[in-house]
Amino acid sequence: MADASVSLPFPINDADDLLKWCIKTGLAINEIVYENEQAWRSESQIRNGMLQVWQVMKDCVYRGCHTTGILPGGLNVRRRAASLSKKLLGDLNYSNYEEWIIAIKKGGDNFKYTLDWVSCFALAVNEENASFGRVVTAPTNGSAGVIPAVLHYYMIFCNGNNDEEKVINFLMTASEIGSIFKKESTISAAMGGCQAEIGVSSSMAAAALTEAMGGSQKQALMAAEIAMEHHLGMTCDPIGGLVQVPCIERNTMGAIKAITASQLALQSTPDFARVSLDEVIKTMWETAQDMNFKYKETADGGLAVNVPLSLPEC
Repeated sequence: MADASVSLPFPINDADDLLKWCIKTGLAINEIVYENEQAWRSESQIRNGMLQVWQVMKDCVYRGCHTTGILPGGLNVRRRAASLSKKLLGDLNYSNYEEWIIAIKKGGDNFKYTLDWVSCFALAVNEENASFGRVVTAPTNGSAGVIPAVLHYYMIFCNGNNDEEKVINFLMTASEIGSIFKKESTISAAMGGCQAEIGVSSSMAAAALTEAMGGSQKQALMAAEIAMEHHLGMTCDPIGGLVQVPCIERNTMGAIKAITASQLALQSTPDFARVSLDEVIKTMWETAQDMNFKYKETADGGLAVNVPLSLPEC
C-alpha cells in the first residue's frame, strides 16, 4: 500500500495548485503527476501499472463489442455494442483486438462514423459492467465507459498510432483531474448524483484529450471545467436500481461532451474564461448537498419511478 505520509514534490489539493506547479516548472499536467507518483512507486511500476489499466480497457471494449444477448437483472435490456460494431464494419474479417482496430481505421474518419464508434466503445464498456465483466473504475464502475471511449477515439481517429507513451500521459492527466474532484467534492453518485460520476469522468477525459491534442495546461483545465459545467445537477435515477437505464447511454453522452469540451478549449483563450475548474467543482459540491436524496442512487425518483417495470415480485 502507498505511504500517504510521503512528501510529494508537487502537493496538489485543487486545480489552482496544479496550475501553479505547471506554470512554475513548465511541466505538463501528466509530467507533474509522474513526478508525484515516483514518491510512491518506481518508474517501471508506474509505467506497467498504467499499461495494465489500458490493457483492461482494451479487453473490455473488445469483449463488449463482440458479446450479444440480454443484460441480467430483469429489465430485459438488449446489448447494442456488438450489433453496432458489426453494422459499422460489415463483413470485414478480423480475429483479435489489433485486427479489429485496423478494420475500424479503414472506415475513415467522417463525423458520423467517428461519432458512432465513440458511442459504441462507451456502450461496450458499460454493458460489460452491467454483465459483471471486468472494467476499470474510472472514476466509478457506472461511469467506466467514458475514458476508454475517448482514449480509443484519440488513438484511432487522432493519430495516436498505439503509442504507449501517449496512453500513459493521457491516463496520468485524467487521473489527476479525478483526484482533485475526489478531494474537493465527490465521485459518488450516492453523495452527489450522476454529476459526480458521468460528470467527473467526462471532465477527466476532456482534460486528458486536450493535453494529448497539444493543448496547454490552462486549456486542459478549461476543458475539464466545460465538461463538468454541462453536467451540473445531473441526477442518479437508475431504473430498478440497476446500472443499466439510463446509465449505459449516459456514458456515450459523457464521452461526446468530453470531446466537445476539448474542442472548445483548444479553440479558446483560457485567460478570458469566466469560470474556473475550482469554481465549478465547488458548485458541483454545493449542488450535491442541495440535491434531494431521491436523486442520489436510491432509485426513488426520476426515471426510476416514472418508467413502469414488468418484473415479478420476489
